[in-house]
Amino acid sequence: MKTLKFIDMTLRQAGEKRGRDLTFREKLEIARSLDRLKIDTIELAPISGSKADQLAMRTIASMVVTRISAAVDISSGSIEETWEGIRTAKKPRINILCPVSTVQMEYTCHKKASAMIGFIEEQVKKARFYCEHVEFSAVDATRAERPFLIEAVKTAIGAGADKVTLCDSAGIMLPGEFGAFVAEIRDGVPELKEIEFYVEISDGINMALACAAAAVSEGASGVKCTTLPNGYPTIEELAQFVAVKGEDLGLATGVRVTELHRAVGQLGKILEPADESGSRFNGLMNEEMTGVCLDSGDEISDVIRVVRQLGYDLSDEDNSRVYEAFRQVAEKKQFVGTKELDAIVASSAMQVPSTYKLKTYVINSGNVITATANLLLEKDGKEYRGVGIGDGPIDAAFQAIEQIIGHHYELDDFQIQTVTEGRDAMGSALVKLRAGGKVYSGTGISTDIIGAAIRANLSALNKIVYEDA
Repeated sequence: MKTLKFIDMTLRQAGEKRGRDLTFREKLEIARSLDRLKIDTIELAPISGSKADQLAMRTIASMVVTRISAAVDISSGSIEETWEGIRTAKKPRINILCPVSTVQMEYTCHKKASAMIGFIEEQVKKARFYCEHVEFSAVDATRAERPFLIEAVKTAIGAGADKVTLCDSAGIMLPGEFGAFVAEIRDGVPELKEIEFYVEISDGINMALACAAAAVSEGASGVKCTTLPNGYPTIEELAQFVAVKGEDLGLATGVRVTELHRAVGQLGKILEPADESGSRFNGLMNEEMTGVCLDSGDEISDVIRVVRQLGYDLSDEDNSRVYEAFRQVAEKKQFVGTKELDAIVASSAMQVPSTYKLKTYVINSGNVITATANLLLEKDGKEYRGVGIGDGPIDAAFQAIEQIIGHHYELDDFQIQTVTEGRDAMGSALVKLRAGGKVYSGTGISTDIIGAAIRANLSALNKIVYEDA
């Protein structure tokens, strides 16, 4: 049984027919959904000069298990920048988009056929230098001169491409014509039988799915598709094709078909035109930001954009403090993730007087008793005692704090980690409380992780109290 590969182009194509670019969060949510579906490859758009686009590419590359393929326009794209964007991916691939029809070559690359062959070899070799897996996409292949197309594909494979895609960019072939075209190229390039080759078919006359079926019958191992109708076959259409004809053709798919309809529905809400307020994403959880990577080359606007997406609304002064602290960390390590950025915000922004101070705490817990916490806090020279019962010692301690202050704040996030090693290791805790739609974070450090958690909670609480005063 042969597994038909689905290469999803939603992130590469989505912005073209929506009237606006996808937002940072939209790109992350689409990538996460496709990753959960076990799509064979997620294809990204050619990288632009925008820092936001570069950040999104790096983030997606680091957060998914699915293979990531980043497209490079051979006429204007940067292979180096593209590789920097995806090199943290678990399965990276560079996809060289190259026009092969006479009109397209002269219009986009300003090159004749003879010069184009050398250019293809040079660019594929360059991509292969950076990345183990390189795809060569022959754009507008169905309108190319056949001898030239065969030579171009052979050249790309010889230069190191281990994947080849034949594109019917015009989308005007009938299924029989496209099947014959694929067979002709396969006969002319015997090397295609040794590697994976895909087809990318525009739906100019509503024949894309039928043409894809014809190509698969002639040996194509994968089909480029999109989540929603966007001028190409959709994932659902291909999954239905495999479900109906798979047994006859010896085909299967690795996509989680049972989750497909629900996932497509969710992505439909993302990809449909948004209103100006962008309210569709107001309720997104911060977990969508997991895996964001920043580095020392990012400017303050890029860093603060991520800070805001994490839920913080800081003053210009605090933004400056956060960025300076970020730079110090980024200069010492390759990437700064969201957890580290959270800690930076907690330790450098909104430093306020300690309205509540921890005096003493006694914790009782075990596997046969309910955890209890007895805390003594000081405020304005007066002592206040609280007793809490909770699901574990830290929860009990937080309940005791709420009893003292007489108010419950939503716990937005809680993280703990060791700072030093050994039996007397120092523990660090980060607490994020939500109040009035804003997030306030605090950090604490102690050889006792419960003490660190209590101090982190009080640090965040003191920021809320100070701002409400």
